[in-house]
Amino acid sequence: MTGVQTCALPICKMVSSQCGILGDGKLERFNEWFSSLPRPMFPKDFMFYDNEKDGFIWYYVYEEGMNVPEEFDIVDFPGGLYAVATEIDGKDATHIISVIKSFIKEKGCFEEDTTRKCLGNIFTTPLARKALGYEQMDYYVPIKIKS
Repeated sequence: MTGVQTCALPICKMVSSQCGILGDGKLERFNEWFSSLPRPMFPKDFMFYDNEKDGFIWYYVYEEGMNVPEEFDIVDFPGGLYAVATEIDGKDATHIISVIKSFIKEKGCFEEDTTRKCLGNIFTTPLARKALGYEQMDYYVPIKIKS
């Protein structure tokens, strides 16, 4: 199957937006904060939906000495393996998640790791967004090697 890759995210500290919904201001303030930082070669932000808290949580990789506003927390991130595929941001993700899960099943050496959250991040640069007319989102499904 093509279009799905695997990657490992390291155990690290992340700055957390805490739980919010789009339009309540919390996620917008978080975006404003990390967007003011120098743009890295690869995105350092990851968002996920927390079913228990019924809202989104946005993470940004923490670096020692970083000036983090008091309204945001610094949390431990467990890292781990992920199966990843790309879709247009804002489009229903059902299809792309099923593609990723089919990849996991087809390979046979992985299984979904339900102890961790699915993540997403937008990696489209402003120039590419202008040319495409949309942003691209990477969807990360946590996996582990079958024992």
